[in-house]
Amino acid sequence: MSTTIEKSLESRLQQLKCHFTWNLKEREETVDEFENRVFNKVEFQNSECKATMRNIQAYINHLRGQNEAALKCLEDAERFIQQQYPDQVEIRSLVTWGNYAWVYSHTGQLSKAQAYLDKVRGVCEKFSSPYRIESPELDCEEGWARLKCTHNQNERVKVCFEKALEKDPKNPEFTSGWAMACYRLDYWPAQQDSIGSLKQAIRLSPDHPYLKVLRALKLEGVPKTQGQKLVEEALRKASGATDVLLSAAKFYYKTNDRVRAMQLLTKALEYLPNNAYVNYYIGCCYRSKVLEIFHRRETAFNENQKKFEELTKQAIKYLRKAEKTKEMLKNSCSYLARLYTMANQYEEANYYFQKEFKKDLSPGLKQLLHLQYGNFQLFQMKCEEKAIHHFMEGVKIRRKTETKGKMISKLQEIALRRLSENEFDSEALYILVFLRELHEEGKQAAKEAERVLDAEKAAPSASLHENGDQ
Repeated sequence: MSTTIEKSLESRLQQLKCHFTWNLKEREETVDEFENRVFNKVEFQNSECKATMRNIQAYINHLRGQNEAALKCLEDAERFIQQQYPDQVEIRSLVTWGNYAWVYSHTGQLSKAQAYLDKVRGVCEKFSSPYRIESPELDCEEGWARLKCTHNQNERVKVCFEKALEKDPKNPEFTSGWAMACYRLDYWPAQQDSIGSLKQAIRLSPDHPYLKVLRALKLEGVPKTQGQKLVEEALRKASGATDVLLSAAKFYYKTNDRVRAMQLLTKALEYLPNNAYVNYYIGCCYRSKVLEIFHRRETAFNENQKKFEELTKQAIKYLRKAEKTKEMLKNSCSYLARLYTMANQYEEANYYFQKEFKKDLSPGLKQLLHLQYGNFQLFQMKCEEKAIHHFMEGVKIRRKTETKGKMISKLQEIALRRLSENEFDSEALYILVFLRELHEEGKQAAKEAERVLDAEKAAPSASLHENGDQ
């Protein structure tokens, strides 16, 4: 085909509503990271929307250059659509046909790509539009795709399902998607009435187990038994659904029933043995038990010492597997470093501390890491110089926190102790000068902030100035 025809084909492809035009993968993500997020995150795993999942898999296969596998997934999607929506095959197939057109165009099979564009056009022209129509079914499909594939498009997901509900307000599928979007938005970026939306969704889909667990997770401040009833109903209905198992485990973890949480996580692990998140949360459960014994200082007793060692071993086992599968899991390396420290395995502890330092951490987490590593150097490695260095680095971070206060206190203690032993100790004197300058800098910053605030109060606002001219 000529360049002109190819450009014309590209223009028509861009008009389609399908996974290739929805910008589901973030630019900085690798395909591995994207696939891991889609198929291994702990929520919304067992969708009844089988065609949706096959379309997503086709898109990922294409990103990997596996176009034959992508076409096979699209064949599966067509078959599922015919089974699930026998009365809506054409409208429900538009996204799949659009994906076919994109895959064929990228493999140079332009006549086949055009054939699928013609199929899309054949349906859309019934609605006086060549390649793109407004349809609640298409809005719903886009909503599921964004819900499954993205983590920062929650507002967009909600809009997709709301548009679908405008045309069909009592549709159970549209309402379920809308409720899940509202649930997510309760956590980021804005509060929603997810309880109301979940109640409405459950009323229309009374046997939907995942919705019941989400509602249980939102029932804070009410007797545990109410949420527990919903969770156990969901587990009876879908005992092998990993999204239900994991969300139920989260419920029991929040309500301090760690034994039940562990049971559910272990069952989920049977279905997802290499899932980083499942291994991570099991490791965290063991870690919480380790910390309980450690903070109660019960390790001195032989029986508790054995229990402590076994729990530490289990926590390390699962957290290591999680970290090995997905290195950027939050806190995984710092948790392992501290567990190895408690197990007196200092070489391994140091290794994971260094891995954590290589991560892109927030100022608060970086501060905490300097405190933890400083303590490790001070108490386990008996290296006061390195401890001082990390306490100072943590204090330099411009963030007023409890962590920062602890490091300042430790630096003061070290300096005063060293001066009591040698009043000319240069390191101790340097620490005190550093702390004094830090204090003066803080006072100066506070004065400057107060001066700016006073200036703002003294200056008339625009509205007041306008009122004076009237």
